[in-house]
Amino acid sequence: MKPILLPILIAAAVSGAAFAAGEDHKPKFGGVVVETKSGDFELVAKPEQILIYVGDHGKPMKLTSASGKVTVYTGSETKEAPLALVGDKLEAKGPFKVGPGSKVLAEVAVNGKPAVAARFTLK
Repeated sequence: MKPILLPILIAAAVSGAAFAAGEDHKPKFGGVVVETKSGDFELVAKPEQILIYVGDHGKPMKLTSASGKVTVYTGSETKEAPLALVGDKLEAKGPFKVGPGSKVLAEVAVNGKPAVAARFTLK
């Protein structure tokens, strides 16, 4: 390999890692984040409600319309509930049996886009 190619390859590798690190997919509301075609979904699961916050590369997304449903799987139990737009997030009313290891399937359509599925595993 020619000596000039090595610095170029190193620079390309470092810049790619820095670019990927620039996207913020960390939970902002204490939930679990999944990236979808329609944006980043953060699921916050509580026994009385399930909330889904929608973001665009770490920034809140303005929701003009949104709907969908969630299905919660805990052990052998399954509970399904509709999602409704409430302020800047989607909400499903409980009661839900949620805890570490529970799985949630959310089917969500936002801002007139086709519905997408997001799968979450609670920690």
